[in-house]
Amino acid sequence: MPVLCSSCAEKRAVLKRPKTGHSLCKDCFFWAFEEEVHQTIVAAKLFKHGEIVGIAASGGKDSTVLAHVMKLLNERYDYGLELMLLSVDEGITGYRDDSLETVKRNQQQYELPLKIVSYEELYGWTMDAIVKQVGLKNNCTFCGVFRRQALDRGAIMLKVDKICTGHNADDVAETVLMNVLRGDIARLRRCTAISTSSEGDGVVPRCKPLKYAYEKEIVLYAYFKKLDYFSTECIYSPNAYRGYARTFLKDLESVRPSSIIDVIHSGENLSVRDGVKMPVQGTCNRCGYISSQALCKSCVLLEGLNRGLPKLGIGKHHRLHGKILSQQPLTEKEERKLKAVDF
Repeated sequence: MPVLCSSCAEKRAVLKRPKTGHSLCKDCFFWAFEEEVHQTIVAAKLFKHGEIVGIAASGGKDSTVLAHVMKLLNERYDYGLELMLLSVDEGITGYRDDSLETVKRNQQQYELPLKIVSYEELYGWTMDAIVKQVGLKNNCTFCGVFRRQALDRGAIMLKVDKICTGHNADDVAETVLMNVLRGDIARLRRCTAISTSSEGDGVVPRCKPLKYAYEKEIVLYAYFKKLDYFSTECIYSPNAYRGYARTFLKDLESVRPSSIIDVIHSGENLSVRDGVKMPVQGTCNRCGYISSQALCKSCVLLEGLNRGLPKLGIGKHHRLHGKILSQQPLTEKEERKLKAVDF
């Protein structure tokens, strides 16, 4: 016997929500999903009327659903926002070039302006070239650091007031777990924040409208809405540390579906004991980007690549920042440690 929608009690249910366990028809699921995102935006006061908002678009399910829902809610509730798409081309042949084609189709479908910035034009390197030098173990460190700065640079080019990203509940919970496992107190304090204020020149405030949306529900929404998105995983990410946190979280979710939200709430309610020394946020002496060291992570990674010392930005080599800034040559011993690629 067909199961009726637990919301309208009229139409046949087509899915069981992973988040709540309710059986819903398509229309009721769409409404519930969209209204939850709207309530997240309103409760956190993410936007102000008249703001220019850049949507970080990769062509994947999260950013495609984000672009669709933001356009829909902007019109439904008259947010008064000017929306734009912002994409980063990391230079990954067979992956990013294909996903950017999806983004270009999204631009036509949603009739939004699109800006694409590339690692090659910003840093003089593509991820393909970086992987050739550093190998497959720590390549995600380079990509993550460069992408964050590239988004800010692109946002400044577009003169947007805010960037919204497609980070979902699963992403936030994974980040909490990763920071706990690494003992990274500074990042643990801020990783659950739904929005970040401007942290200095060259940094655009960010927000996560999908913070409380389960990944499974985003997939279901994209599937039933027949949205055009790119579903292939990055070819360089199999060894990413996040993958292990994701597997652990999925195992927890299979036993207790509320585990994802529980982990997020735990992260939100954590407090740091008085007296614990925290990094002081400053600016990079070379490029002016935010940094708690003399050089930002991006500049250190770039210096390592350009000098043929790929391990320079991996691990703690802060004592070398002075030498880098003054362009002093490194000792033979220092170079030998940093040249090894079997890390």
